[in-house]
Amino acid sequence: MSCKKRIGILTAGGDCPGLNAVLRAVGKSLIPNGYEIVGFEDGFLGVLQRRYRILSNLDLSGILTLGGTILGTSNKDNPFEWIPPNHMDDADAKPADYSDRCVEILEELGCEGLVVIGGDGSQSMSLRFMKEKNVKCIGVPKTIDNDLNATDVTFGFDTAVQRATTSLDCLHSTAMSHHRAMCVEVMGRYAGWLALHAGVAGGGDVILLPEIPFSMEKVCEYLQERKQEGKRFSIVVVSEGAKLNGEFVIERQVKNSHDPIRLGGISQKVAAEIEARLGIESRATILGHLQRGGSPTSRDRILASQFGFKAAELVLDGAWGMMSAWQKGLITAVPIEEAVSSLKLVQPDDPLIRFAKSIGTCFGD
Repeated sequence: MSCKKRIGILTAGGDCPGLNAVLRAVGKSLIPNGYEIVGFEDGFLGVLQRRYRILSNLDLSGILTLGGTILGTSNKDNPFEWIPPNHMDDADAKPADYSDRCVEILEELGCEGLVVIGGDGSQSMSLRFMKEKNVKCIGVPKTIDNDLNATDVTFGFDTAVQRATTSLDCLHSTAMSHHRAMCVEVMGRYAGWLALHAGVAGGGDVILLPEIPFSMEKVCEYLQERKQEGKRFSIVVVSEGAKLNGEFVIERQVKNSHDPIRLGGISQKVAAEIEARLGIESRATILGHLQRGGSPTSRDRILASQFGFKAAELVLDGAWGMMSAWQKGLITAVPIEEAVSSLKLVQPDDPLIRFAKSIGTCFGD
């Protein structure tokens, strides 16, 4: 066992551009201060299975521009309700609490605490470890959905907006050429931030959000008016969490996950409705994981690096239970408990919505 101080770190939940920038910032800030960085592989699963590696300065070199995470990640392994892989195929297997095993491994490795880079599900896990197992945790907010409370923005969001906007730009040309309604589905789960920002930036004619109940009648009336005005194509941006007839469109459900519901497919249903009601040729495009892959934008690289540096400062200060955050243009820290108290959702009177409506964008309400 090394005589140096040790801190554990992991990336949990869905992958996100900027994760490697956080790892780099945390490691390069703490290593000169006498710390060894114990990087757990594949999120909390790496803690459960004692899979880790010591991150050296060499490991952290050249990763700023890389998408994904060099540690790997997982969004379906909850130590408090876990089925070991060798029992996954057992129909009678029941999830059990293996959290004590995580605590034992952290103690065995000499980790004084754990830096958790993740979204609301991962930070909720951190909070549970702190409250129930007395594990010291520091949080770093990560999600392309931008739905984590107590921070104005999360890293990964800017990159996802850019990916979605670029896709909308490309779809404009085919929509114009074929005189179609193109229904483009973007991620975001139960929050519409990604659809709203990409929709406005990409010139969406209709933007459908989870936070604003919409009517297909209103959407079709709007598209019919565009047609009558001689506008022979339309771009409809649909958040995966928008409700059709008051119900989520669910692609599938995943067992033993902290977020078992997988949304998806609403764009196909909306496109089918438009074509059936108006006779306008319609196509659906689900952008999917294209939005969260690839190299982070410069803005996300900088934000993720600042979040990582702040997390390192919190470790050095012993400010356990806190999470890096961006508030009113400044990097700060907030209690993890505050960050996961509720999802940050788009408000119907958001300035961006008011602007979009002022130039004629339809939200189906």
